[in-house]
Amino acid sequence: MNPERCCTPSSGRPPAGQAVPSLTCSDTGLPEVAVSEIPATQAILGTDRPIIHLDEEGPGRIKSIKRFWIMQTAVTNTMFERFVEDTGYISDAERFGWSFVFHLFLPDGSGQAPALPENPWWLRVDGAHWRLINGPGSESSWHGDHPVVHVTWNDAMAFADWAGGRLPTEVEWEHAARGGLGDVPFPWGELEPDDRSFQPCNIWQGRYPHHNAKLDGYAATAPARSFSANGYGLYNMCGNVWEWNAQSFKIRGKGKQSRQLAEMMKGTRILKGGSFLCHRSYCYRYRISARTGSTEDSSTAHQGFRLVFDEPPAIR
Repeated sequence: MNPERCCTPSSGRPPAGQAVPSLTCSDTGLPEVAVSEIPATQAILGTDRPIIHLDEEGPGRIKSIKRFWIMQTAVTNTMFERFVEDTGYISDAERFGWSFVFHLFLPDGSGQAPALPENPWWLRVDGAHWRLINGPGSESSWHGDHPVVHVTWNDAMAFADWAGGRLPTEVEWEHAARGGLGDVPFPWGELEPDDRSFQPCNIWQGRYPHHNAKLDGYAATAPARSFSANGYGLYNMCGNVWEWNAQSFKIRGKGKQSRQLAEMMKGTRILKGGSFLCHRSYCYRYRISARTGSTEDSSTAHQGFRLVFDEPPAIR
């Protein structure tokens, strides 16, 4: 298993020369959103069985949380499209003119795009954004009921402002993902997904990063409402797409490696849940307590988000 920051490359983009557009619809309300109520409680953050110790997955700590409502699915393309139509919002990837696409998904005839030296399977593709998931010529890859991707933390915050919600804290996200089961690694409990007979979520099966056996039925994203819901009625809390959290990724340790990681991750925001590109052999971060981070302006073909609400959301 490789504990490096393997799944969520940061863009390193220079300033785009313009501010994120302000929104004119602050009280729009998100249409037809299904949410689950999570009661106030003492919740577990992290685990007493950490795997990637340097990420500070553990030990488990008890945190108080207030009652909140959480979307049962990630924000979909259709939801984000409604937001864009209502506000005229232009995503960061559109403003910058490119985003990261996984190497197996380039449309035929698109040629080779510049790669990241440390992650050569991630390619910078001009014209890739939330509508053109794999770049120009990939219109058929867009499905309204799939999670929106190529959205930065900034984009997620803008959507949340329009919808009247917010991004979850890490402890809210973890508590919701566990579905009432306590300190378990997965939303369904203890049983580990494998490459043979048990695929309860959308992750990689096969030899990463060149051969995906697709035993779970998907090479890329699955519909946001797919596989089985957890005990709180939430879908795809592990796998499918990484989900932005509200908080910064911070490391508290004082050792040399901890200090180096803290410096490397300075200015990043937490992502949780893993994605369709995660595999135990390489990026074992589709567990509930696992965590990674990326810069606020980074977008990829496997990063999305879901919202939480402090009051039941208005349905338009």
